[in-house]
Amino acid sequence: MSIVYLIPSLLAEDAIETIPLYVINAIEGCQVIFAENERTARRFLKKIKKEIVIDQFEWFTIHNREEMETVNFRQKIKENKNIAIISEAGCPGVADPGQLLVCIAQEMNCIIKPLVGPNAILLALMASGLNGQHFEFYGYLPADNEKRAKKIKELTLDSQKNNSTKIFIETPYRNQQLLDAFLNNCKPLSRLCIAANLTSPQEWVKTKSIAQWKKEMPQLNKQPVIFLLQWQ
Repeated sequence: MSIVYLIPSLLAEDAIETIPLYVINAIEGCQVIFAENERTARRFLKKIKKEIVIDQFEWFTIHNREEMETVNFRQKIKENKNIAIISEAGCPGVADPGQLLVCIAQEMNCIIKPLVGPNAILLALMASGLNGQHFEFYGYLPADNEKRAKKIKELTLDSQKNNSTKIFIETPYRNQQLLDAFLNNCKPLSRLCIAANLTSPQEWVKTKSIAQWKKEMPQLNKQPVIFLLQWQ
């Protein structure tokens, strides 16, 4: 029977210490890798263990083609191959590709092993001081300014009603615009956490009110950031 390992990958390029040893052992027990980005995954494997033989694995790329690769995934399960799924950063299936393949593995009665490693969403929530009992990962807000403003106001009201934390991500080059949208559309006492460069030497996590952030605007462009919002 196939074992499908969900492999956590690095958030920061040199934060090798965030990958537990048993992740390396699991990878070495696999014959097949389904990776979000093969080049990145190959570099990741060499970082965590330089002696690993990269070409011993069968490689399949799932970025923008996860649905197309389901045929190959099913076939490798039928061949009783052990499979590793590796996303670009963090954990497969959590704001990254992999969910569709795991769904198939469940249907085919595989053994599925989610492995411990860095996850930006949980790390940010842990350090935010916001409600960790009731939270929602929303992902990306609309790119259109008007639609984004409307959605922020809706989610802020929902946070107020349910005492919940809302969690967001954005592409690094649009982080500053998203911060501006939060500052322009949230109540002054609402609390916003910004978690930047997690697990890297440049990591910082700060939670302030909207009014406080307006007095101390950080520059976020080109940095990996998680935003967390809670009405206050």
